[in-house]
Amino acid sequence: MAKHIRQGDVIITAAEVIIKGTKLPHLTLAEGEVTGHSHRISQGKAELYEKDGTLYLKVLSETAILTHEEHKEITIPRGTWLIRIQREYEPKGWRYVAD
Repeated sequence: MAKHIRQGDVIITAAEVIIKGTKLPHLTLAEGEVTGHSHRISQGKAELYEKDGTLYLKVLSETAILTHEEHKEITIPRGTWLIRIQREYEPKGWRYVAD
């Protein structure tokens, strides 16, 4: 099983946690700040949770498809995943990567 999956500025990491956060009514992992496009689950059965500002994706079907208008579709295997937005360093300090 893949430990890390990346699509644009979104990094998805396998997580060995029991989710106790709030279940969200959507499957959008990140909204594009520049284009307005979003990273979202478009196929498969999954649930998205938020706890203390961190997102967790639980893929319930064998796989789920992560979609974004400017990136290749990615298959995510069944399991629990931690969702992060990639950051980069610039002279003024750390900032989130804009997609």
